[in-house]
Amino acid sequence: MKEIIQKTIVKAHLVFITLIFSSSLLSQNIPNKWDELVASDWELALKKSNYTCILPIGILEKHGPGIPIGSDLIRSREWANRATKNEYAVVFPDYFYGQINEAKQEYGTFSLPSKLAMELLEATTAEIARNGFKKIIIINSHGGNPQMIRYFIQNQLEKKKDYIIYFFEPDIPLKIADQIKATRKSDPSTDQHGGEREASEILYLRPELIKLNRSNEESGDNQARLKLPKTLYTAIWWYASYPNHYAGQAEFASKKLGRIVTENTVSSLTNAIKAVKEDSISIEIQKEYFEKVKQ
Repeated sequence: MKEIIQKTIVKAHLVFITLIFSSSLLSQNIPNKWDELVASDWELALKKSNYTCILPIGILEKHGPGIPIGSDLIRSREWANRATKNEYAVVFPDYFYGQINEAKQEYGTFSLPSKLAMELLEATTAEIARNGFKKIIIINSHGGNPQMIRYFIQNQLEKKKDYIIYFFEPDIPLKIADQIKATRKSDPSTDQHGGEREASEILYLRPELIKLNRSNEESGDNQARLKLPKTLYTAIWWYASYPNHYAGQAEFASKKLGRIVTENTVSSLTNAIKAVKEDSISIEIQKEYFEKVKQ
């Protein structure tokens, strides 16, 4: 009996030591960026992130006359970097391949064929998974991408996979919406691209890149050239409305507005990462689904 008790105590000590050792490993300060990790820390990064990787998607396009072409990329990258310092996950490097056909008339636009853009996204997420990640969160900052991303994610049910992809879109609590409204100087209904809000975010994140004094060199007004009912949608609608690929008034930008929007997005993303890391149900249901799919 005494021998059994001693063995039980030894086992308990071993379990305790293992838990302490594992906790110590996971608390190690390692980079949150894929490209800054060393290979010998990869498995630690997988465990610390609970196999979660963030894929920030931006785009390269004109943002009015005075805001950087890579504004969307800058924003999504900053959101991911800041949020994963709050709730650890690994951030994939710059990704700027999306849907931007509506701006090909402007310099700086990088637009790939639609089929290739979808294939790149499929291959990228598959390669992220091959490297050990089971949960991939896509975050996007470009207004022309959500439809493409949702279609892409829905197509994940086409073939059996042992990983799952999530699409993050920030929520704006009423309190934050009121702060944004009180800080704005332009009409939010006309602030659609390269205007006060986006300019404010870049002014807050990368002030050295922005040239607000050029904001009035082009019109950001809706030209309203189409005369169609709201029941109809056509691809040329954006160019017909905003041929300068600029919609809003960037001259009203402020760091205060940029800080409010950025901090809310980062907070929302932090909560989303935490939820994904704790989520063990979605992938099990996906597995159940594939088991029932008629081959």
